[in-house]
Amino acid sequence: MSGTHDYLVRGTAWNGQLRVFAVRTTVLVEELRGRHQTLPTTTAALGRTATAGAMMGAMLKGTEKLTIQVKGDGPVGSIVVDANAEGHVRGYVDNPQVQLPTNELGKLDVAGAVGRTGYIHIIKDMGLKEPYRGSIPIVSGELAEDFTYYFAKSEQTPSVVGLSVLVDEYGTVISAGGFIVQVLPGISDEDLSKLEQAISALPPISSLLSQGETPESLLRNVVGDDINLMDELNIAFECLCSKERVERTLISLGEPEIKRLIEDDGQAEVVCHFCNETYTFDSSQMEMLLEQAKPKPIQ
Repeated sequence: MSGTHDYLVRGTAWNGQLRVFAVRTTVLVEELRGRHQTLPTTTAALGRTATAGAMMGAMLKGTEKLTIQVKGDGPVGSIVVDANAEGHVRGYVDNPQVQLPTNELGKLDVAGAVGRTGYIHIIKDMGLKEPYRGSIPIVSGELAEDFTYYFAKSEQTPSVVGLSVLVDEYGTVISAGGFIVQVLPGISDEDLSKLEQAISALPPISSLLSQGETPESLLRNVVGDDINLMDELNIAFECLCSKERVERTLISLGEPEIKRLIEDDGQAEVVCHFCNETYTFDSSQMEMLLEQAKPKPIQ
């Protein structure tokens, strides 16, 4: 499929010995950059995490959803990304205005921004009583290697993860995307070494994507033509916030806290972490919320 919108493909390869995912997230990452005003190094860190989130979301079913928390010791602070099985992704970073010099390879220094010490937490809400939680220590801070380590350690699925974000001299996202190739049980040693050779010979994903490679052709670059793509999924930024949700949150603060807000400021302003949307409540709206927050008499 051509075109410029973001989408993901998934399927199997090598006669069912590999499970494969690839995604283009250029529009999504540019949307995140615009909403959070991230500088290039931070754009790459948030964008790579969102790209991994889009593919991990596609591994879920139905109404399941997941949250990725990258908590390194670098200057960007925490990176948080939500994704679901429908291809909806949102995310934010604590400090969007981090910009570092390029690393020794002349690339954006994502590891320097994220930090090389810390943890990645994956929380999956699968509709059960308790969400699934997996945590791994950060191994490189470049993120692709870290998610590769997560699949091996937390999900016992040997995987190769590739993630890339390319920006122009103005900081605008030129291309973003990635792939996940997962090794299924029973693969031969010969095929495993063939996969390792193909991965090591792969050009940088950013250069492939910027040359117009699609998710389908990206996978063919990795695993060749013996591939069976099952379906595709549109990927898009979507935030769950709304005025009604913010109202419910304010009401849940309780009567004394709402009274204090009215007395101190006369109004309330709430900014959504994920999309930077601002919700303003004037004094009359705050009085209405105060009424709703008052304990109801027992009938």
